[in-house]
Amino acid sequence: MAGLDLPMGELATFALAIAASGVVSGLMAGIFGIGGGAVLVPVFYQVFGLLGVDEVVRMHLSVGSSLAIIIPTSIRSFTGHRAKGAVDMSLLKSFLIPVPIGVILASLTAAYISSGGLRVIFAVITLLVAFRLLFNRESWRVGADIPGNPVRAIIGMLIGYFSTLMGIGGGVMNNTFMTLFGRPMHQAVATSSGVGVLIAIPGTIGYIWAGWGNPLLPIASTGYINWIAVALVIPIALLVTPYGVRIAHALSKRQLEVGFGLFCIFVSARFFWSLL
Repeated sequence: MAGLDLPMGELATFALAIAASGVVSGLMAGIFGIGGGAVLVPVFYQVFGLLGVDEVVRMHLSVGSSLAIIIPTSIRSFTGHRAKGAVDMSLLKSFLIPVPIGVILASLTAAYISSGGLRVIFAVITLLVAFRLLFNRESWRVGADIPGNPVRAIIGMLIGYFSTLMGIGGGVMNNTFMTLFGRPMHQAVATSSGVGVLIAIPGTIGYIWAGWGNPLLPIASTGYINWIAVALVIPIALLVTPYGVRIAHALSKRQLEVGFGLFCIFVSARFFWSLL
């Protein structure tokens, strides 16, 4: 890996950047139920670039490593929200099959999408979600309650598919889906943490398969998962996630929406900038 030739001081700086992203991603997982991927993917993309990881695999490695980290952070966030009785378990159970199907389909196509293509998907979807949250109007509701099957199953598959391509835990899309059908933001956030578990586990396995044996991958990688990045972030993210859950339940619905929307704009802008 080219980055191993860098001075130790620079490597230490990069390690600190990844560790800091662990703090932010853990808080985001608790506050917004997003698993932290919206933070981790852009940070990983920059750090892997500074370490000399080839552009061809850099975005895929960022997405895959993010999904691996989302497994424990989503579980931790889900247990915290469930303890507060905020999770819609009925909706979550109905996603048990559709969401993983979407994840599998995304894993099968991920190897054939370019790094730039993944960045465009990431940037466009987060920007659309940001506008929905920041300019939210009651009249934007699609219906009074979440639809049943087959519409619900199709939406679940789409959430799993695009979230896996983005390396996020599904909160970005599931929050939007639930609030469009009149569900409270707090319930959407809490339920999204459970959706993150359904996405991250099969998604991690899928990205290992998709990148298996790629010669461009850096040291300590299994497919598109880099275990050095995973090992640095997970302990920190797990430690701070419960604090994010507390913050989420202390904020109003509108505060959560505006905060999440501004965050999505920042992330989207960063990726559009990387395409220039």
